[in-house]
Amino acid sequence: MEPPKGFSATLWNLIRFLPFFIGLLLLGTIKGIIFCPLACLIMAVGNSTIVLGLWPFHTFWTYYSIIRAKQLGPLLKIVLCLFLPVPLILWLVFSIVGSIAAGALYGFLSPVFATFDAVGEGKTKELYHCFVDGTWDTVKKSCTIVRDFGDVCYHSYLSYMDDLQQQQPPDRKYYEIRLLYLPGAIIAGLLGFMLDFPLISLIALCKSPYMLFKGWHRLFHDLIGREGPFLETICVPFAGLAILLWPLAVVGAVLGSMLSSIFIGAYAGVVVYQESSFWFGLCYIVASWAIYDEYSNDILDMQEGSCFPRPRYQKAELTKSASRASSFSKRNSFRNRLNRADSLTPMLDLKPFALLDGLFKECKHHGENFLSEGLITPKDLEDAMLKKSATVVSIGLPAYCLLQALLRSVKANSEGILLGDNTTELTISNRPKDAFFEWFVNPFIIMKDQIKALNLSEAEEDYLCKLVLLNGDTTKLKSANIGPAPESERRRAELDALARRLQGITKSISRYPTSRRHFQNFVKRLLEDLVKKNVDSKSSNGTPAFSRSKSALAIFQKSFKNRSSSNDSDQTPQPIERDVEIV
Repeated sequence: MEPPKGFSATLWNLIRFLPFFIGLLLLGTIKGIIFCPLACLIMAVGNSTIVLGLWPFHTFWTYYSIIRAKQLGPLLKIVLCLFLPVPLILWLVFSIVGSIAAGALYGFLSPVFATFDAVGEGKTKELYHCFVDGTWDTVKKSCTIVRDFGDVCYHSYLSYMDDLQQQQPPDRKYYEIRLLYLPGAIIAGLLGFMLDFPLISLIALCKSPYMLFKGWHRLFHDLIGREGPFLETICVPFAGLAILLWPLAVVGAVLGSMLSSIFIGAYAGVVVYQESSFWFGLCYIVASWAIYDEYSNDILDMQEGSCFPRPRYQKAELTKSASRASSFSKRNSFRNRLNRADSLTPMLDLKPFALLDGLFKECKHHGENFLSEGLITPKDLEDAMLKKSATVVSIGLPAYCLLQALLRSVKANSEGILLGDNTTELTISNRPKDAFFEWFVNPFIIMKDQIKALNLSEAEEDYLCKLVLLNGDTTKLKSANIGPAPESERRRAELDALARRLQGITKSISRYPTSRRHFQNFVKRLLEDLVKKNVDSKSSNGTPAFSRSKSALAIFQKSFKNRSSSNDSDQTPQPIERDVEIV
């Protein structure tokens, strides 16, 4: 329908979409009000139960890990043990309160966004999905969040504590604390918190109206000029939702500033300890007001500078702080980041969960091959499923898949990292905008350049691959034939360092909240395929089938108990004695 004379196309489209947008908002709000208490109850009860149930274990194991840590000196261990109850109690309080708030917020907003997403481009049965989407899905995802939170509190926590116990101190010198400056650091930290919290909170509250109207002005400017989120007509309802929810973003920014002021003020204790001067800690407290004021001015495109003094609080020149401050210049401000030229640049948007799914699909493919070769046995899968020590499956196999991606990228002379389909390339520009990928994409690209510089032969590639796969299991590494090692000691050291670095990065990835769930699903599918192949092979040989009521893991355990001695000498998987299915 053509707009009436005198109306702009954008304003006419907004008027046409306004009733439809209000209807979707009302429907999403009703679903959010209905499912918000249920999602909040699931997340609050589930997460609180996990926190309270594991808190005695966390307390004991944290003390035990600190006492056994090889990187910490005796005095530092004593000080940490004395002050450890404070973070443990804060963890208990913030995790429970945060679970309640996050559950309420997720339970309300998830149905609202799902309602708008139901009328997206390419969707069928839009009316049906408007009423259904965001209802049962919200409940299931709330349960998934609780499960991932439990994996972090148990699996990831134990992984971090194991590193704390096992890692050797750098240069054979453990970290120690200087007790002389500890009282001054504590006093400066408390004083910084007492002064920074009210003052930074006041600055944030005073600038919040400007942030509110500045954001609205920017969003309406994009609406009229068809820029940013209003570039496509189909995005107008979503951008309208952003306009309505902008006050919530302002409130979140103020609360975030108030929370960050605690850590900004407490950092004065770190300055006192680092600089061995209580005066420098006081100077930092005064300078922190100016630092926050200047940072907020740059973010909001206000006049540069600050009305607060900024005394020097370090003996050395603040080159790092100066370079960081220059990064928040006007040319990188919010006003210039969202321009029409950037929004028209074609770019493949890679999703974090899609990348994790792709990684575990490759793990399943290579895992099936290694099962047939005997490098991985059903006993390894059983141990991995039962959360026992199974480094070949849990660390070695994902690291092997990542190494294959690096080798593919080197052979294709790719600037980034080629994924499993050999058509998608992960680069710095199209990586998911997630801090997790900022930590890991750059090291992977550096490792790819290092492998390219080594110019590995085919034999060295095969040696490195088997080394990455089996390096976590010393028994298999000694017994397996991984090929001849390079004759040069320097070459062997380089390959060993690459294998250790890649396995270390993979171990860090395994601590990601959703990776444990993906890993368990991948191991379960491998077990299912193994049982299915065994069933098919027996059926083709005319072997009668048995009852399928027992768990596959129990059958694996029984079958391996009878031939545990033969597994040490022969790692080739043997047929399972019974036909079962995964329960």
